[in-house]
Formats: sequence, structure tokens, C-alpha cells
Amino acid sequence: MALIIFNSQAQESEKTTYYFIRHAEKDRSDDTNKNPNLNEKGLLRAENWSTVFENVAFDEIYSTDYNRTIQTATPTAESKHLEIKFYNPANLYDEGFEFKTKGKTVLIVGHSNTTPQFVNKILGKEKYPDIDDANNSNLYIITITNNVLNDILLVINL
Repeated sequence: MALIIFNSQAQESEKTTYYFIRHAEKDRSDDTNKNPNLNEKGLLRAENWSTVFENVAFDEIYSTDYNRTIQTATPTAESKHLEIKFYNPANLYDEGFEFKTKGKTVLIVGHSNTTPQFVNKILGKEKYPDIDDANNSNLYIITITNNVLNDILLVINL
């Protein structure tokens, strides 16, 4: 007679959650400026994003190294007492980024093209098109639990 023992304790699942937003409205008064700041409406939107994320316990906040994305991320980073980390928009969701953020809740601030591209790279499919240039309201949320991906796109009118 053989005795077989099964461990009935459930394995703790590790959950990674990514929140993606595009930078807020930028100053368009100088077409030659490749690194503009946010305009007044954009600064207000950046503050409002921090309110939207008030109850989200972020572990990390990432931004591209541009004035408009940094300024969008800053109110949330300050409210969470987190330093903004930078990512290269030409190198989205590689093994290093995946490893560094696994099991964490992360805010990522990008651009009209890089934000949906980043989301699509995680999903492994071309689901979301580039964001219309007049749209600064999209919030993409991806959760990964036990290698199962779930995603949602919300439009937050602030």
C-alpha cells in the first residue's frame, strides 16, 4: 500500500499590473520645439491623473525622458513618494523590463505611438492603434497573474 500526500495549499499567485497613459496636453506654440512642456490644460490633467491614481499603490513610475511625460508623471510620483525612472521608447518591454517589474504595480507614461505599442508588445498582438493626437484621456491597464493577461482601455475625461 502506497501513501500519496498532496499539498493542498494553493500556490500564491504573483500579480503584475501596468497602468499606461499618454502625456497630458503639450504646449504647441513653437512647432520647432521637439521637447515642449505641458500647457496649462496639461498641467491640470497631470494633477488630475494623480487624483485618479490616489488609491493605487504604485511600486514604480516610468516615463520617457521628455519634459511633457516627466511633467505628466510628476504629480503622481510626488504623491506616492516615488522617483521617476526612465525607459527608452525604442526598446519596449524587453526581458530586463519584465524582470524588474514582475509582481509590481507600475505606471508608465509615454506618447501617442509608444503607449499603445508598449501595451501591444506585452499582449503579444496588435490590439491597440496609435492614439489620436487630440486624445490625452486613454488609460490602459494590463494585469498578469500566473501568466494570464487581462487588459482594458478606459477613457478618463478629466
